[in-house]
Amino acid sequence: MILPMRFPSFVLCFVLTATLPGLCPAQQTRFDAMARNAEAARTADRLQDAIRLYRQGVDLRPSWQDGWWWLGSLYYEQDRFPESQTALTRFVALAPKPGPAYAFLALSEYETKNYAGALEHLQEWALAGSPGNEELIDVASFHWALLLTRESRFVQALYLLTAKAQKRGGSAALTEAMGLASLRMARLPEDYPPEWRDRVWLAGKAAFYASVVPHQFDRAQDYENKLLLHYDQAPEVHYFRGTLFGFQKKREQAKNEYRQELRISPHHAPAMMELARLDLDDGQLDEALSLARRADGLEPKNPSAHHVLGQTLFANGHLQEGARELETARQLAPDSASIRFHLMTVYQKLGRTKDAEHEKAIFETLRGKREVLLPPEELQELLRNQQPGQER
Repeated sequence: MILPMRFPSFVLCFVLTATLPGLCPAQQTRFDAMARNAEAARTADRLQDAIRLYRQGVDLRPSWQDGWWWLGSLYYEQDRFPESQTALTRFVALAPKPGPAYAFLALSEYETKNYAGALEHLQEWALAGSPGNEELIDVASFHWALLLTRESRFVQALYLLTAKAQKRGGSAALTEAMGLASLRMARLPEDYPPEWRDRVWLAGKAAFYASVVPHQFDRAQDYENKLLLHYDQAPEVHYFRGTLFGFQKKREQAKNEYRQELRISPHHAPAMMELARLDLDDGQLDEALSLARRADGLEPKNPSAHHVLGQTLFANGHLQEGARELETARQLAPDSASIRFHLMTVYQKLGRTKDAEHEKAIFETLRGKREVLLPPEELQELLRNQQPGQER
């Protein structure tokens, strides 16, 4: 007769937990003691002991959310970013509301050069309401701005950096970040050519002084003039000056700068769009339409290009074509209150009452949003409204 094999209790416990949820009593007792010891080590700043115990705890119970959170946090504090990224990824997958963990995970990913992951998780963090203490919000928002600049989302980056400038004041890091975004250089501070440094610094200082409250446009202009003195023929310099004049409501100076940018960079679609908007406001409809068509042809996937073209077509009486362009803009940027408003207006003119009412309802829902995820032209308008200037 073959006798049944006898297993030690801890082996039997392991076999059972491999097939059944939860821990058996022996493992549960061991886990509870390990969790208490890990917390005691962490609160006593015995970080290596805490990491070892939390590591053992999540090995024993992989679903232990607190264990993954503290393990990721402790790794982060010690600049062990690859390990922090791994632990926080597990926590985010387990927690029903990861909240601040999205930001910590993104910061760890930034340090490991996983920029796509960092950008994705910072957006998740923003959609969750940007939770966390003031220090986390400050650091996460700054790194988000750097990543947005790298992705050529310059207006969104400047929106975040302007808020930081108004709240925290100036620093070398902020100046550099504002300079890169202002000159539309899709680079991180650590990876752009040294010969750009002076140009970036001058633009950053000008942007900073134009952003702080109370606005110091005189000091900003000093740096603008130095920038123009040395880099008059460099791309993006005149476009940047045009945006600063726009913040001060100096419309003619802004238009001159945008035209100068187009002489240097004939295919500069953002300059065309800004100039078209100003021409549209001034009733110069033919020039506005020509510029808007050119911008739309250069950047057919840009919602702002379709938006401004739709507006200029509407102003020129081409209602059906204007509606089609605005519908394309809506498809590319469904959360744009401004696009919804202009589409509502066109629908009203076309007698499409139900469509107009639908767009009005969505507009009312969207117009109160003040998030960096808004389309660029709406953030640009917010920046202008925050920076009222007077003609001097």
